[in-house]
Amino acid sequence: MTPNSDWGCLIRLTNTGETFRCSNDRHLLAGMEQLGRKGIPVGCRNGGCGVCKVRVVEGQVERRKMSRAVIAAEEEQEGYALACRVYPLTDLQVDVVGRMARTVEAGLSESNKEI
Repeated sequence: MTPNSDWGCLIRLTNTGETFRCSNDRHLLAGMEQLGRKGIPVGCRNGGCGVCKVRVVEGQVERRKMSRAVIAAEEEQEGYALACRVYPLTDLQVDVVGRMARTVEAGLSESNKEI
């Protein structure tokens, strides 16, 4: 994995294969919104609601405070986090999970229909 460059880290969503760039001063959720997808669920943007749950499969992130009600310590050890509370330090591979996964995956099938 490469360190953050002037263009930002390369983020790959394993659910869809989509990639985008995200600088280390922006959380992953903000980067995901750059994809221009309608319906990406966003909740409190503060680490408390759990709507933007992801699992970092590969790479390093800076984690900020998240509610233990939505991300248990054991889950955090397994790479789970909230996209609104993690900032990329290197290129990442990320699984989108929970409610947001359904929206992200459904959005890809909708965009494939338009082609």
